[in-house]
Amino acid sequence: MKEHIIEVLNQIETEYAIKILYACEAGSRTWGISSEDSDYDVRFIYIHKTDWYLSIDQKRDVLEIPKHDKVNISLNPLVDMSGWELTKALRLFRKSNPGLLEWLHSTIIYSQTNSFVDKMQQLEPQIFSPNACIYHYVKMAKGNFKAIQEKEPNIKTYMNVIRPLLMAKYIQKYNRMGNLEMNSLIKELLPNDALKTNIENMMKLKSIGENLKEHNFIIDTFINEQFSNLKQDISKPKRNISDHTPQLNQLFRETLTKAWDDN
Repeated sequence: MKEHIIEVLNQIETEYAIKILYACEAGSRTWGISSEDSDYDVRFIYIHKTDWYLSIDQKRDVLEIPKHDKVNISLNPLVDMSGWELTKALRLFRKSNPGLLEWLHSTIIYSQTNSFVDKMQQLEPQIFSPNACIYHYVKMAKGNFKAIQEKEPNIKTYMNVIRPLLMAKYIQKYNRMGNLEMNSLIKELLPNDALKTNIENMMKLKSIGENLKEHNFIIDTFINEQFSNLKQDISKPKRNISDHTPQLNQLFRETLTKAWDDN
């Protein structure tokens, strides 16, 4: 599958006249909770040629394949690709967007320009906002937990409550992004008790495509406790973060120049 994904990424570069600076896997395959029929959620950052930026009109800054954009190559139905244009990615990076940060922490990399990625990673500790990320993860967890309470219990939705809460709990403890892999988060954050066992058993069921027949009281209790605990952290004053726009502007200009040096 990796060879197929790289082939499609190369075709996207050709057809859309862009340079892909970074491409990775996101979603359940990076979290360690994928099943056999899980999608390949490929995410990438790309840059256009200089002329694209020399316009007074704002242009579309995303590519979504095959949802909204097409490519002249056969695409495996399990593959979903989404990319952000570089200036969009840098604006989101400036806001400590957790989705983008997860891309940068992915352990499954399909393509990368080392100098660009290195500079993003060097800037991350200065730009990172714990409050913004915790808020994002708690909001995500609450939305999914509401769906569980209103409908029949669903194992995928449970995972989409537990995982963001563990990410938020890690950030609360360490003030940085955590390992995306759920087993690592569980080992780091949870004691060896009934809760840990219940979550691990749920992950095993997810990996073999099974679903739940009823709510899990132990996990539900943990979820509600974390909502209460993390609410206090979100209410704390936000850390004073300097404006890194000048560095990000410089990174954009350098990357634009280097990306097309050979053309």
